Amino acid sequence: MTTTGRRPTPADPTPGLTADEQIPSRTVHKLPPDLGSAAIGVLDGLTFMFSNEAGDVPRNSIGGLVRADTRFLSRWELTVNGQPLLVLSSGTVDHYSAAFFLSNPDLPGLPANTLGIRRRRFVGEGMRECIEVRCLAREPVSVQLRLAVGNDFADILEIKEEIRDRSAQITRAHAQDGSRLDFSYRNESFEARTVVEANPPATRVEGDDLVWDLHLDPGRGWECELYVPLHYGPNYVLPTHREFGEILGGDADDPVSRWRAVLPRLQTDSATLGNAFEKSVRDLIALRIEVRPRDKPLVLPAAGLPWFLGIFGRDTLITAYQTVSYAPHLAHGALIKLALHQGLKIDDFSDEEPGKILHEVRTGELTKLGLKPYDPYYGTADATQLWLILLSEYWRFTGDNELVREVRDNVHAALRWIDEYGDSDHDGYVEYATRSSQGLGNQCWRDSWDGIQFADGSIPVLPIATCEIQGYTYDAKLRVAELADGPLDDPGLAQRLRAEAEQLCQRFNRDFWIDERGGYYAVGLDGDKRRIDSMTSNMGQLLWSGIVPPDRAAVVARQLMSDHLFSGWGVRTTSTQDRGYSPIGYHMGTVWPHDNSLIAHGLAQYGYRQEANRIILAMLKAAESSEFRLPEALSGYDRSFSRLPVLYPTACNPQAWASGAPLLFLRTMLGLEAKDGQLIFDPQIPEEIGRVRLTGLNAFGKSWDVEAIDDNSYVRLAAR
Repeated sequence: MTTTGRRPTPADPTPGLTADEQIPSRTVHKLPPDLGSAAIGVLDGLTFMFSNEAGDVPRNSIGGLVRADTRFLSRWELTVNGQPLLVLSSGTVDHYSAAFFLSNPDLPGLPANTLGIRRRRFVGEGMRECIEVRCLAREPVSVQLRLAVGNDFADILEIKEEIRDRSAQITRAHAQDGSRLDFSYRNESFEARTVVEANPPATRVEGDDLVWDLHLDPGRGWECELYVPLHYGPNYVLPTHREFGEILGGDADDPVSRWRAVLPRLQTDSATLGNAFEKSVRDLIALRIEVRPRDKPLVLPAAGLPWFLGIFGRDTLITAYQTVSYAPHLAHGALIKLALHQGLKIDDFSDEEPGKILHEVRTGELTKLGLKPYDPYYGTADATQLWLILLSEYWRFTGDNELVREVRDNVHAALRWIDEYGDSDHDGYVEYATRSSQGLGNQCWRDSWDGIQFADGSIPVLPIATCEIQGYTYDAKLRVAELADGPLDDPGLAQRLRAEAEQLCQRFNRDFWIDERGGYYAVGLDGDKRRIDSMTSNMGQLLWSGIVPPDRAAVVARQLMSDHLFSGWGVRTTSTQDRGYSPIGYHMGTVWPHDNSLIAHGLAQYGYRQEANRIILAMLKAAESSEFRLPEALSGYDRSFSRLPVLYPTACNPQAWASGAPLLFLRTMLGLEAKDGQLIFDPQIPEEIGRVRLTGLNAFGKSWDVEAIDDNSYVRLAAR
């Protein structure tokens, strides 16, 4: 520990702490070779494989086979006679499988296109790859096919930046008959192993390469299957598919099948909406985490591919909220799993506090050895409130009194965290400041170091109370009051929480409102209680929480839809009038689909349905340019700048709360809510969408059919 006169900011949150001396020395790869814009990823839960469009993972790239935050293959390159192959076409087949159609370049003694090569790959309980080679020549050919394999056992936290050289600790036990490559790594208590099985065996093993000497007659082919098994712990459920492009049927009781079976079927005149809905469902299934705590199978969403395939508090909870009105299984799984990891003690390294809901969980080497604080890490000031909000929303759509009573103690612990630890200076606001030497400087959803700025671009001092966190707190207290009147049977608690929420609302609207620039809410208060005066999309989320008085809602709606915030593709995170704005600033000018889904829902709740629909139509139009999948973020360039949205360069894709956005968009257009055991249906369908019909919507133990055409011209709601 050292002392310093500097005050903590999100850019330097712990100026009084020295760097963690336990972090091992690392080899820095400043510019790792890129996989190219056509990179292909296949994933299944916590496992993914990233390659270039030929199916190769070059040495020192960011690609490879990763499971549970550890890279098990860092090189996977197929060559013929020592040269890379030409790509004819390639792409994903399902979220867990891909196909690559290749040919040979012009080589000495081997004219171009002499060979037709197909690679088929899928991930599930491991990775399987089938390589097929066919001779297209009129004469027999002899070629050398080589698969160069490598493994660095890197922690996912290292892959993008710095990778420690583990080569001295990696042992090999390759089979000399060419049937198997075997890599093992051990560092203290952390162990990992990669086995590559080849059938038929390679002609020989050269270093870490499998080499086949092939002699092919005209029109004849050769085929090899490669298998890389991966270990699944006792608390994880195995994937349901085992073969390329196939899912084993027959086990209708697995969590994924159950969730898919209860999802409603969508019929709509809008191909864009229909395709976006289906893409979202497929991506959410791909991003699922299947766990079995206490021998009870649960499904919940991972955050995103590739860097965030794990349990995250904020992302998981918002995704579950976006989907709860269609099928509550993700919400059910998220609520239980996160409650099991609710904070119990004060721990500076992990930012844990009693009652706090976690930020993220990692399972790689650096975390397991205690070098990183992610087992779990609790550096978030909003997940606790979002957990309470999701519990309420889940209960509203299911009437599941039993679960609410089961987590009663978690509810009370969460409320205590909000009032005691969340509001550390007792000013009535939840604020954040990390205590960890490796903690996040910003612990709201804009969690990059520069995600919270003054309008002049300066960085505020900690602790910071952001506006949307106060909105979440307000909403959470009102919702728990409703639960206290119902299944918790605690009228005294209900009365207290409503009074506290009202006081927060009055105080907030006094302290956060700024009259300048036409009126808007500050993005936060800094450690000196100064208003952080950037104009941001966060105030749109205030409409979702309901903390905005009706007379100010019109002002907020007008600001959100102004040219300086609305890009034409969606609401920007930061106004173009602010100095910190950048169209490719991660939280300082980009357009986030999940943010826009909450903003549109909030606008609709205040009666601004046309504004909500304008956002929804813009986002659906943006999805058309990326195969109907909304990425984590879009660049904030104005729509007049390009006829297609400019993608944010390093966005996760797919990402759970972006995949959940079209589902919440649809719910917003339908005006679908639940209250007192009844569905409320108030549709305003844009003319561009036309007819919308949901068949088999599950709520309160019943199946509902919902249908609307255009703007309330036809409405039908029926239970069956």
